[in-house]
Amino acid sequence: MMRLFNIYVLCAILIVPLVSCEHKELCYDHDSHALKYHVNVKASYEQEWQYTYGDATDWEAEWPEELSMSYESLRPDIPEGLRILSFDETGRQEMKNMPASGGNLILSEGSHSLLFYNNDTEYIVFDKLESFATARASTRTRTRSSYMGNSYSQTKNEKTVSAPDMLYGNYLEKYTPEKVVVAPDMDITMHPLVFTYVIKYEFEHGLQYVALARGALAGMAEAVYMNSGKTSADVATILYDCTIEDYGTQAVVNSFGIPNYPNDNYLRTSDRYSLNLEVKLKNGIVRNFDFDVTEQVAKQPHGGIITVSGIKISDEDGKQGSSGFDVDVNDWGEFEDIEIPLD
Repeated sequence: MMRLFNIYVLCAILIVPLVSCEHKELCYDHDSHALKYHVNVKASYEQEWQYTYGDATDWEAEWPEELSMSYESLRPDIPEGLRILSFDETGRQEMKNMPASGGNLILSEGSHSLLFYNNDTEYIVFDKLESFATARASTRTRTRSSYMGNSYSQTKNEKTVSAPDMLYGNYLEKYTPEKVVVAPDMDITMHPLVFTYVIKYEFEHGLQYVALARGALAGMAEAVYMNSGKTSADVATILYDCTIEDYGTQAVVNSFGIPNYPNDNYLRTSDRYSLNLEVKLKNGIVRNFDFDVTEQVAKQPHGGIITVSGIKISDEDGKQGSSGFDVDVNDWGEFEDIEIPLD
């Protein structure tokens, strides 16, 4: 009898930790089975670098063979992460970061406005995020002491900026979550808010004398409103570096697009857009060229190809100096661009 009693006691001792473990597991897993206001965000990305409008050239179908890249290679990558700003009915804001593909978003009771954008930008400056109605994105200020504006520009003394990096966005004006155990799916398509211009400077003579090249695209939108994708009416000049190609110089430049667009009252001829090219020759001489590209840019409000031609460097300029060529000309010296850091 005593032996049987000992067996019962031993069994009871062994069962206790098992029950305890099971109880702990149930407690640990309790939250996933609780009712809450949440939704499963599933994000996809519209990887477009330009849109064709009206009678503009369809670059996907008519790609210039002389370019050193393909149309497909310019498509923006999927970002590293997604950020969601939620605004409840009182205006209170909450921020949630998640993988680029999405994830579980927990909300409070009631209606919310939801703002979606990628969280891996380097040059984008986010402003007025305290309200979904005013939230906008701009880019860093960049200065170039040798750039004195463009003779074709409509606005003198435009703010000069760096090109923005890729920004995607979407916005839901009103979403009311249900209190459920299993979160419903929310499919979100992230649209591009930054577009790309391939800029071609075609040389007629003297390209062999060029050591360095850089440019400026004037008259472009300074910012974009994140709840609509409409660009601001404020204008800015984008500063950038160029590469030297067989036909001349080239740049791949990101931009928010043209100002105040889209707009039902938009008129193509109402704004002016201009290009600048600054080249430093191998003998150290610097030359500048300005171009009016209003017609080309107006047809391409969201990315495309801009081409200017007939550029000449005279032999007199190119061969000036004792040796004619200085292989040590590899930077802009005291005229390097200065990028204003974020606070």
